[in-house]
Amino acid sequence: MVRADLPMWRRWWLFVVTAAVILFLIVPIFIVIPVSFSDSKYLRFPPEAYSLRWFENYWNSPEWLAATRASLTAAILTVLVATPLGIAAAYGLHSMRSRMTPWIQLVLILPMLVPGILIAIGVFYIYIRLKIVNTMFGIVLAHTLLALPFVVLMMQAAFRTFDFRQEQAAMSLGAPRLNAFLVVTLPQLRISVISAALFAFIISLDEVVIGLFVAGGGNTLLTRKMFVSLRDAVDPTVAAISTLFIVISICLLGCLAFVRRRQPH
Repeated sequence: MVRADLPMWRRWWLFVVTAAVILFLIVPIFIVIPVSFSDSKYLRFPPEAYSLRWFENYWNSPEWLAATRASLTAAILTVLVATPLGIAAAYGLHSMRSRMTPWIQLVLILPMLVPGILIAIGVFYIYIRLKIVNTMFGIVLAHTLLALPFVVLMMQAAFRTFDFRQEQAAMSLGAPRLNAFLVVTLPQLRISVISAALFAFIISLDEVVIGLFVAGGGNTLLTRKMFVSLRDAVDPTVAAISTLFIVISICLLGCLAFVRRRQPH
């Protein structure tokens, strides 16, 4: 929020800087989308002619579709694992009254602070010993490690705004704590749960670095295949896939915003 007592020139500078940052973030979108409809065999902007050939190439390619299925499978499984674990961890941290709480929270959010390449190297070294490289189990485990901090932080924020006297009232009437949480607390935080699950899904779907190390063979992820495609051959199919991902992301965020607006206050 902009302070009302700021001089006008300072407000304009703030608006200019904010607009520049937003423009910097969205400009690639306005480049990728036109390129995905290009008729050229190479990435060229602006396109000389428009065509749907690269979308057709994606839909007709068994390799691209197999990578898409692997990515969607990993993302869905990551949501199913990371969301309950993150909710339980956030609830435990909120309920704890211990000096160890900040340290436990630090451990949980550590994957957000450590560079992804270091995590990937460590995960790859461990997976080699466990012989789970290029397995869906290993991919989901690694993606859960990355998604868990976001779920924990989002649910912690939700728990801070929730009136836990409702849960205590249910427990005073004889409901076990788990039942009180599942029946009273969790339904009222469903929007936060959906938001956390959505973040976990996007983080898994968007992860590249770990996929380069531990996802290969029959479990090659879409992001890995896109990276290899850009490295070995500049294929506009990557732009077409990126456009599809942009549309899906906008639709998901739009649905989430609609649900939030419908939520009673």
